[in-house]
Amino acid sequence: MAELHAKNIVEYLEEQRQKETLRFITCGSVDDGKSTLIGRLLYESKCIFDDQLKALETESKRYGTQGDKIDFALLVDGLEAEREQGITIDVAYRFFSTDRRRYIVADTPGHEQYTRNMATGASTAQMAVLLIDSRKGILPQTRRHHRIVTMMGIRHIVLAVNKMDLMGFEQSVFDRIEKDYREFAKDANLTTLQAIPLAAVSGDNVLKRSENTPWYKGPTLFDHMDTVSVKEVATREAFRLPVQWVSRPNLNYRGFCGRIAEGSVKAGDAVRVLPSGKTTTVKSIDFFEDQLPEAEAGASITLTLNDEVDVSRGDLIVTTDHPPEVADQFQVKLLWLSEEPLVPGRSYWLKVHAKEVSATVMEIKYREDINTGSHLAAKVLNLNEIAVVTISTTHPVAFEPYTVNRTLGGFVFIDKLSCATVGAGMIEFALRRSTNIHWQSLEVGKAQRALLKNQTPRCIWFTGLSGSGKSTVANQLEKRLHAEGKHTYMLDGDNVRHGLNRDLGFTDADRVENLRRVAEVAKLMVEAGLIVIVSFISPFRAERRAARDLFGPQEFVEIHVSTPIAECEKRDVKGLYAKARKGELKNFTGIDSPYEAPENAEMVIDTSTKSPEECALEVWRLIEGK
Repeated sequence: MAELHAKNIVEYLEEQRQKETLRFITCGSVDDGKSTLIGRLLYESKCIFDDQLKALETESKRYGTQGDKIDFALLVDGLEAEREQGITIDVAYRFFSTDRRRYIVADTPGHEQYTRNMATGASTAQMAVLLIDSRKGILPQTRRHHRIVTMMGIRHIVLAVNKMDLMGFEQSVFDRIEKDYREFAKDANLTTLQAIPLAAVSGDNVLKRSENTPWYKGPTLFDHMDTVSVKEVATREAFRLPVQWVSRPNLNYRGFCGRIAEGSVKAGDAVRVLPSGKTTTVKSIDFFEDQLPEAEAGASITLTLNDEVDVSRGDLIVTTDHPPEVADQFQVKLLWLSEEPLVPGRSYWLKVHAKEVSATVMEIKYREDINTGSHLAAKVLNLNEIAVVTISTTHPVAFEPYTVNRTLGGFVFIDKLSCATVGAGMIEFALRRSTNIHWQSLEVGKAQRALLKNQTPRCIWFTGLSGSGKSTVANQLEKRLHAEGKHTYMLDGDNVRHGLNRDLGFTDADRVENLRRVAEVAKLMVEAGLIVIVSFISPFRAERRAARDLFGPQEFVEIHVSTPIAECEKRDVKGLYAKARKGELKNFTGIDSPYEAPENAEMVIDTSTKSPEECALEVWRLIEGK
């Protein structure tokens, strides 16, 4: 008997292994019944044990969200906050199977503030079940979720018109919602769109065809999910391995670990390393303590190579015949996920496959209207808005368009200060100028120019409120350095706005661009071997951090002139603070525009307690090491 049971288990596991897996997401507006539907799917597929069912009955009575009926949403809404409020906050993943397929479903929140959670669930899904409350019809959040799932490359959508029992299963209600949605989604390039009338709480048209909808001739939800074809049509089988880790257990072994994103690889295959472009051949394919003759897409492996080529985390090992593109400027579609608006010119960490580089949004080409899909002009991007933007990276990135390869074309933006994920995007294509322009190798570099001047080139960056004494101290510092025979140049905020930045105003976007240009100019001057002194209010930490990142170690010295605002107002001969106080001068730093004080400046000075000459002397001693 034991042998029979063991045989049955082995046969069952093998049967499950052979089944195709479908990953799908449930989405829609708040309280459309997403969690209830998933609970019903788990119940109908017999994936709930008797003790779970009893516990569910007890919990349903406790929370009373469905009266005397079982609240299937409680199977998925695991957080206490979700159960108390009757809403979904986090993304919950559940597994179930039928005779034909295995399923992994992501139940995502409907609230607008949790859109990032919904985008997370959609990023790996092959199909979306978009729920609509038949009482409410299509809502703004419904439209937003549609935009996001299609943006994420999902081309199979089930329009689940739920709570039909509350509308008496009226066909006219269903037909109207289906018509409205198909009109809205006509340009979405969907492969399949199946509309189904449902009552998830009672199971109508979930597993079995409902007697309450004799007018509906389409499949049930289970029938559709079991039969819809979601296999991607492979355009090629080019090998792609993002390197996630370099394994060096000893001096005699160097392996490159990762999960194959596309294609297959065999020992002896010729491969190319990107972005360097170096070529070599595969020595072995290691999997734990075994060596495999071949590995295919989806396998996590360790490659060893026959030649000692430079390979780092974030590089790509690819076939030599059809390598992906390498570029440092892209057009992307971006979903913004932060309450802090996106401002062009601000620098973020961009993470694509295993590569992490610094990136800057150069331009917002247009923002998409979630209702109509029309293109709208935008200078900033706010929470949950979708836009097409151009970005620039500090280092070349090997990639493929998201429509070709999700792994190599999808990315996230990470805030450099908070390390929070602030955006998710899809690379559409590389800008032509990024492939037409190449770095020119120069024989005379920064070190040679600095040696000729007999000095250490640096960028000394003064930041502080208007009237704090930045320019006065900076001027005194330059006089001292000049008297010593040092080669210097001073970039002052007011002076630069007369020329280089005369086209910029004082909005947050203009301030960011103002400092970006100044930082790039300062970098060129340091490359020329100069000591460049920058005196700008530079109110935002993010822009000062971006400026610092342009320079090498010890080349950027941040000086915070921390003079109190009351003292700054006393010195205000132009009357700017008084105008700002009256509301006559908008976006004035310290009044109606914030100043983010440095947290780790190399030096802090206060001109209200010391003379400009004394402050300049302190800075001079710092940079001279005295």
